[in-house]
Amino acid sequence: MTVHFQYKFSFGFYSIFQKIMERIMNINISLHAQYLSQFKSTLRFKSKPRSKFKPKSKFGSLISVGIVSLLALNISYVNAGVKEKGRTIAEEAELRDRGWQDTSANLEMMLYNKKGQSSLRKLSIKTLEVEGDGDKSITTFNYPRDVQGTAFLSYSHALKPDQQWLFLPALKRVKRIASANKSGPFLGSELAYEDLASFEVEKYDYEYLKDEKLNGEDTYVVRFLPKYEYSGYKYQEVWIDQAEYRLLKVDYYDRKGAKLKTMLLNGYNQYLDKYWRADEYVINNHQTGKKTVLKWRDYQFRTALLDKDFDKNSLKRAR
Repeated sequence: MTVHFQYKFSFGFYSIFQKIMERIMNINISLHAQYLSQFKSTLRFKSKPRSKFKPKSKFGSLISVGIVSLLALNISYVNAGVKEKGRTIAEEAELRDRGWQDTSANLEMMLYNKKGQSSLRKLSIKTLEVEGDGDKSITTFNYPRDVQGTAFLSYSHALKPDQQWLFLPALKRVKRIASANKSGPFLGSELAYEDLASFEVEKYDYEYLKDEKLNGEDTYVVRFLPKYEYSGYKYQEVWIDQAEYRLLKVDYYDRKGAKLKTMLLNGYNQYLDKYWRADEYVINNHQTGKKTVLKWRDYQFRTALLDKDFDKNSLKRAR
């Protein structure tokens, strides 16, 4: 009788286990937040005085341990799926923007203080796509006179720290931006030096958060967690449209987890029947009340730029 009872119990527990595992494998990852909330509710037992609590039987204890273990396994499974889906979305966005070779553009940078007063800067930027590594770019300030000739050179990398240099014409020298200082503001704007590096998938870990409509467009919302130890951000929440995998919005959170700023990308146009570029970036700093608006013009692609156009000597002759 004992053997028969234990066999029925073991078989019954296995059936329960199998059903739970089937349920686990059919989880819709997009509902992970709601599902985790249900788990927390399940685990919220009523507290009892420790001295009075006694398990009813070893089988009851075994079931409780089994359920808790399964719930922990389920949470791990959901987390793994969330990370995998987030990375897959990021990889697709990067894949769709490969092969443009080089670009150049002009842009206007409007800086607004918290009182709404503004100042204008005019820049030009050239970018070189690098196979198997991050892009190279050189940005030159053309207006106003007090910053004219200032040039910024950036070598982005996937698996090692980016390299960046700034040429200051008043000092007639090139200054290297230290790795630990790349969270600082770029020449008075709401952009940090690290924002000026190209996007590389390997720079981040990812968490898919949800699907959401943004201005009538279906988007994925993905959390980007920087691997770079000196990043000024704890994470970024990024809205990517599901049709073309374009960045539409980014919320930046500082190292303490407080929302720092929001960037909106507006007015997308397609070039070479493939590559999407926004005409306007609007960056609002929620902590200082300041704002930066970038308006891009005169995009050109495949203009025969070479690697030598992006060496440190090119900073002094940039125009």
